[in-house]
Amino acid sequence: MSRRSALGIAAGLTLGGAAANFAAPAIAQSARTVKLTLPWLANGSSLFVYVAKSQGFFRKRGIDIVISRGFGSVAAAQAVGAGEFDFGFIFAGGTILGAARGLPLVALSTLGYDALMGMAMRGDSPIKTPKDLQGKKIGTVPASAEAPYWPAFARKVGVDISTVTMVQMDNRVVEQGLVNKQVDAITAIGSSSIPVIMAMKEPVRFMLWSNAGIALYAGQVVTRPEILAKDKELCRAVNDALTEGLAYALKDPEAGIDIFLKEIPEIGITGGGKENARISQGLMHYTVISPEAQTNSIGYTDMTKAGEMVDLVMEFGAPKDAKKPVVSELFTNELVGSVKLSTDEWMKVKRNVAEYAAILG
Repeated sequence: MSRRSALGIAAGLTLGGAAANFAAPAIAQSARTVKLTLPWLANGSSLFVYVAKSQGFFRKRGIDIVISRGFGSVAAAQAVGAGEFDFGFIFAGGTILGAARGLPLVALSTLGYDALMGMAMRGDSPIKTPKDLQGKKIGTVPASAEAPYWPAFARKVGVDISTVTMVQMDNRVVEQGLVNKQVDAITAIGSSSIPVIMAMKEPVRFMLWSNAGIALYAGQVVTRPEILAKDKELCRAVNDALTEGLAYALKDPEAGIDIFLKEIPEIGITGGGKENARISQGLMHYTVISPEAQTNSIGYTDMTKAGEMVDLVMEFGAPKDAKKPVVSELFTNELVGSVKLSTDEWMKVKRNVAEYAAILG
């Protein structure tokens, strides 16, 4: 289920217990078909999209949602920008890179606040701090989403990359290479690699680059500026439905898994499919716990951080002839609603993801 190779290139809920508290805008008398692309295959990190569909959060807003798998966030951004899809759930790195290449894109909200870029190590690894990476052998997939930002992390934490041996690996075996001790660590997207390593019954630790200030948001709701300008209420409806679906899953992750397996039954019959969905959903939920979501509302984008992400992509991920996107044009909070979790509900989410917090800490 890894989306590593396709993801990148150079690159409380105060529902009062009832979904009916979300007013449905009158965007149409009959259901309107809307096409949405995921960043990759359906898995636990995008599970909430299927929850929103199954629970009628789109339907009550007059939308017949058609969900398609993606082929990486860069490709998803290209597909939305080219008009193949109306909306996408896309990692910020792909959106920024697409905009830098001239694609017409706008991010309506943020539903995951950390792309989980970092280093994965075996549980028994002697690597405890970034400096411990010096002199080690590190596996990486050159076309992966995080690979362009390894030099940014190394620079930030003072790792002399001349002392590190980088081993180019195939995305299909990079986690296996770590488990088999062919390398000491791997660069990785946590939500992709951690479930794979855990499925091998190998204890895993993860060094988050965001702890050093090298961070990109994870999934955002993305459309084209022309759609936002011409049909703002449709954009609001799609955004609200997805946010409601995420809040539902945050409050009851087990119910979210059950709904997901009914929507995508082949996941349940695949060996380890349900466990992979559980782990990847838990990792995604970990990324929602943020000052943005807790202080403001789920979906809120911090424009200062957005500017820092644009700078990061332009320096390390974008081609030299790319044009730097204007933050206020690429990101907006105009349609972000008031979906919040209570203090007790946030505490429950933190308890539910404690297993992953320990790995990512």
